[in-house]
Amino acid sequence: MRKFLVVLDDSRECLNAMRFAAMRAANTGGGVAILSVIPPDEFNHWIGVGAVMREEARERIHAHFEVFAKWMRDKQGVDPELMIREGQPVDEIMAQVREDSEIGVLVLGAGTDKKGPGPLVTQLTRNAGNLPIPITIVPGDLSKEKLEAIT
Repeated sequence: MRKFLVVLDDSRECLNAMRFAAMRAANTGGGVAILSVIPPDEFNHWIGVGAVMREEARERIHAHFEVFAKWMRDKQGVDPELMIREGQPVDEIMAQVREDSEIGVLVLGAGTDKKGPGPLVTQLTRNAGNLPIPITIVPGDLSKEKLEAIT
């Protein structure tokens, strides 16, 4: 089975990437893998507090994931899986792609503000030649109707 890998983060563009991945998976008989990466700098304050902060980050990720997972199950009939990694986001995304041979497409959401498409899109497109799979970049301002039409 081919899985669409989508990155769960706090960006607004994440929503359209999630929608696109779920709709494509539903329409092609694929699956959705959702990856969230916890950057290491979140835990460098004090050693004793690091474990508590790490657990809080994981709880936030699970809560956020459940919102998307419920929509995917209810509306698209897709049951996504969640992976959580710790490290630098681009490194961890590339590692996940290399480790999971069922991942067929990396789906990223592009920001719509004047700063550009976002750090993940910028960094990963620079590394696109080293990835064993294609990247789909979903514009952040596509309407739900447009997403349905193209998936």
